[in-house]
Amino acid sequence: MTKPAYLPFPPGSQPPYAVASYGSTLKRAPLQPLVSVVPTIEYAAPVFLPDQLAAHADLSLVSGRAALGERIIVAGRVTDDGDRPVANTMIELWQANAAGRYHHERDTHDAPLDPSFHGTGRVFTDAEGRYRFVSIKPGAYPWRNHPNAWRPNHIHFSLFGATWGARLITQMYFPGDPLLEIDPIFHAVPDPAARARLVAAFDLHLTQPEWALGYRFDIVLRGLHATPMEAQ
Repeated sequence: MTKPAYLPFPPGSQPPYAVASYGSTLKRAPLQPLVSVVPTIEYAAPVFLPDQLAAHADLSLVSGRAALGERIIVAGRVTDDGDRPVANTMIELWQANAAGRYHHERDTHDAPLDPSFHGTGRVFTDAEGRYRFVSIKPGAYPWRNHPNAWRPNHIHFSLFGATWGARLITQMYFPGDPLLEIDPIFHAVPDPAARARLVAAFDLHLTQPEWALGYRFDIVLRGLHATPMEAQ
């Protein structure tokens, strides 16, 4: 009997390149069949390490001034499919402010900007694959994918591997958000169990009394319990 090929991700656990309900994917999805190539790692490329790039783990402060909104703590682990920690992973973060607006010139949403919140950060995993950052809970915002479309509260994660070419992107959502049930990006992942892995868990132990609520978001890079990643 021929041994089946190993699949890094179970069917339905990752979003396809084109999703009819998510309009912009139809403009960027490949029109021809993908070509299989032998994977390689270019070790001559830049490597991102904590001693080379400064971390920015508190998004809730700008020049000592506190941002408006609900302060949160987000922490978790980055692991492989064998629950082994992935150390020294650079994680870049970006998100909207508490009013649901990005600190970006192309965001024209009619919501206020917060001069004390830029919505970007960078952290590295430690030897046990752990990361942690402080931020403000992002607000929902409208997008023009379909009539009366609103994105759920979310934070973008960009994880870099051994070199700049090894990059994975995902989004973290918040528990109990009613917009999750009608969000095409969230539902671009066909498998309900895989979608659930995109939702952070409220963590009372991570919560700091009278200061910030805590959320735990663990990221698995491949295997049966892999975190869904955006198609690049």
